[in-house]
Amino acid sequence: MSLKDQFGKDILLTGWGHSKFGKLTDDTLESLIVQVASEAIKNSGLDPKDIDEIYLGQFNSGMQPLGFTSSLALELSADLANVPATRTENACASGSAAFQQGVKAVLAGTARNVLVIGAEKMTDAGADVVGAALLGASYEMAGKASSTGFTGLFAEVAKHYGKRYGAGISGPGFENGLGDVLGSIAAKNHRNGMDNPYAQMHRDFGEEFCRTISEKNPMVAEPLRRTDCSPVSDGAAAVVLSTSATGGATAPVRLAGFGHANDFFPAEKRDPTEFAATRASWERALGMAGVGLEGLDFAEVHDCFTIAELIMYEAMGLTPRGEGARAVQEGWVYKDGKLPINVSGGLKAKGHPVGATGVSQHVIAAMQLTGTAGDMQLPNARRGAVQNMGGVGIANYVSVLEAV
Repeated sequence: MSLKDQFGKDILLTGWGHSKFGKLTDDTLESLIVQVASEAIKNSGLDPKDIDEIYLGQFNSGMQPLGFTSSLALELSADLANVPATRTENACASGSAAFQQGVKAVLAGTARNVLVIGAEKMTDAGADVVGAALLGASYEMAGKASSTGFTGLFAEVAKHYGKRYGAGISGPGFENGLGDVLGSIAAKNHRNGMDNPYAQMHRDFGEEFCRTISEKNPMVAEPLRRTDCSPVSDGAAAVVLSTSATGGATAPVRLAGFGHANDFFPAEKRDPTEFAATRASWERALGMAGVGLEGLDFAEVHDCFTIAELIMYEAMGLTPRGEGARAVQEGWVYKDGKLPINVSGGLKAKGHPVGATGVSQHVIAAMQLTGTAGDMQLPNARRGAVQNMGGVGIANYVSVLEAV
């Protein structure tokens, strides 16, 4: 079974664009959207007049004064006049929400070519505004003051995980248990980010620095250090979805399967270490694609905090629950491991402009599958997965992509 078997048509990623991520003081939200939209359409081999619908993923939540952004992409060309355009919002999964809405428009037959954009401009706002905006994705903390912001929510997840499973984390080089594992994940992703020209952070900090509390790597919310947290970012990415090849600059990439699952919002209704809806989104995407993890060559996952990546190893089925540390200790998730994770540097090093993240992950995966990922390129990458979530495992999206 595959997406084509289920729906009777292919969904192809035929063109894409990606901006630099970081503090982009010379760019506006509009300029970023126009830049990546232009790149994606041009690389697809299409013209603006060929676009039937537009979806824009953007969280915003008060970080930008303009709250009505769906038509910004139309500034690219007069030929986009009257094209339907919709903004989607699902917290940090807003980009993947836009992607799946675009997929469904193509599957419904109401569009042949859909432009999907993810964009966010976060650094224009002060730290207090950004913190309050992100806390808007918490049922318990929305509208409340917090000294640790969203980091504090994932710190609680890490505390629960350490209490439940921490005693089982041991072995040479991991004497400090969970803290060392999280430090190794951070170091891995910073090392990978060195090869990503779009990444916000180009610095290989090394494991010792990432594992150690210091003046330059302070504790933000115990047990999460600064290196356990993704940065505040600006950036955008775009992709064109089509029903058939469009003669683009590279070969297209096929969407083999997708999944979406939402969990209950109140924390009391969720196991803080299970991420049950995240697991469901993985099962749905892999089931539609008709593959297991052994059929994947890489995955880009949502490491907003290092504890999120650790739990992702378990939610995706790479290890049993409570044993995610094995994937790090045994080298499975490194570039030369059996399932490389976040070869782009992940949100940790690439940056996390929240509405852009999901689309960025799809673009990076498409580059891998077309052999155009440059220094990030893995050998013989034929199939990969993308996982993006909003909130603490609340809104969850997974895509399985494959080379054509």
